[in-house]
Formats: sequence, structure tokens, C-alpha cells
Amino acid sequence: MEPVSTDHVTAFRRFNRYFTRRIGVLDDHYLGQNRPLGEARLLFEIGDGASLRELRSRLGLDAGYLSRMAKALETQGMVRLSAHPQDNRLRMIELTPAGRVEVKEQNRRAGAVVVGLLECLSEPQRAELTEALATTQRLLRLAGITVDLVDGAAPDARACLDAYAADIDKRFPEGFDKDSLVRPEEVSGDAGAFFVAYEEGRPVGCGALRRLEPGVGEIRHVWVHPDARRLGLARRLLGALEQEAAARHLTAVRLDTHTALTEAQAMYRACGYAAIPAYDDNVYASHWFEKRLPAPDGG
Repeated sequence: MEPVSTDHVTAFRRFNRYFTRRIGVLDDHYLGQNRPLGEARLLFEIGDGASLRELRSRLGLDAGYLSRMAKALETQGMVRLSAHPQDNRLRMIELTPAGRVEVKEQNRRAGAVVVGLLECLSEPQRAELTEALATTQRLLRLAGITVDLVDGAAPDARACLDAYAADIDKRFPEGFDKDSLVRPEEVSGDAGAFFVAYEEGRPVGCGALRRLEPGVGEIRHVWVHPDARRLGLARRLLGALEQEAAARHLTAVRLDTHTALTEAQAMYRACGYAAIPAYDDNVYASHWFEKRLPAPDGG
């Protein structure tokens, strides 16, 4: 992976400073209301009700800090705290009528701030800014996703494979038999590897590597959750699998794919995979690819 340049870091930090100042993040009375941004954001995120555990994961907050904010808002009459009806270990939080009124006003004020920013721009400039913001969000989402090596039998690994199987069962005209999925022992330890992509603690993608023959590995089941597609995550998973294969001193990786998965075929070609004759008898395969790998030290 290429090192991050100082210029990129400086530009990112410069934008952060400008944007946070411009929208009033540093003000203790965010949007002119009598509370800081942290409390205002928590009220917004509660929505129709949520558990503190869910909010902690979604917002990336320390448990103690979140608990203190929740209790402060409860004291102010903005929220109600209660135990989950089916699980006493879970603390639930919901807006009171007063809390809903405040969130409605928060949304009105936030919208007015945006209008005030955009009304000084021409329509083409607004479109340009909107497109840039979409690109920024997409890349920041991708940057925030981790790709972790897990055991092939781990619950998240099997859950991803179940979701993968259900997904392609709908896409393949002939359906898909789950018995064709890789077995945990094929993608664990010396035999292979399994990667899971996590976004805010939630599995959103996977990919498997198994040893096919001496010096050659096979990539299987590269999958991305529909909510995380078009971010570039599939390529990132593919890159992680290739790096793992090279680290295991494999000199090539192969894969096959179904004729219906045209986007996968395009990605593999764009990532340097060349079409080869069939190397297996996979009943779901119609295209076979191979990529030669550099040595781990780049030699």
C-alpha cells in the first residue's frame, strides 16, 4: 500500500477546520439551540427509538460518555430510558414529545443553514458541490471500512457466506446450492484465508482464498452487501486476498465466475486478470481467470 503524502494529510485537515467552523460545530449552542453538537446529534440519531448499544456502535462513542449524555437529556425531559422488553441487558432510549419538537426545530434550522450556504451559488455550482460531496462521502465510507482476516468458521464469516449464497441464488437463472460454498477448513490456517469487511462493526463484505495446487491459490466468494456497493470495496477485498496469497508465496491466483455476473468479470479484467481455459468443473462457472503475483518484496 502506498504511503500517505504530507500534502494529502494537510489538505484533509485544512478542509476539516474550515468545514467544522463554517457549520458551527465548535459552538456550544449548535444551530442556536441551547445544547452542544454532541447532544443535538444524539437526539437526531435516536429517531423512532434505539438501544444505547446500537447508538454507541453507530456513532463511535465511548460508553460512559454516551451514558452521561443520555442521562442529561433524560433530566431535561428530552428522552426516556428503559429496559428492552425482551432483554434486560439492553437499555433503550426514545424521544419524548418535547424531544421530538426539538429535533423538528433542529432539522428546520439545519436546512436553513444549508439554504444560506447554497443560495449564493449558481445552479451549476450547486450541482458541482453536490457531486463532490457524494464523492467525498463514498471515499470516506470506504476509508472507514476495515478488512480483517478471520477464521473460516467464525460466525461473521458464515453469515457473510449465507448472504452471498442468498444473493446469487436470486441472480443465477438456475439458482445456487449452498453446498457449493467453501468449507471452513479450506479457508483457515495453512489451507487458506477468509476476510470480512466491517463498516461500523457490521459485516458488509467477504472474500476467501484457498490453496489450489502448489504455487497457485484460488479466490472464492468475493461479495459486498448491497448497501456497501459502488464504494470500491470489492476491489479492496480482492487486493487483500492477492496480498495474502503473495505472503503465502503463491505465484498466481485463479478464480471463476458466472456468466450473469458481468460486473465481476469487468472488475477482474480491470484488475489484471486474464481469461484462461477452464481449470475446474464448477457447474456455476462460465469464465475462468488467472493473475500472476509479484513476490512479497516486490521482486
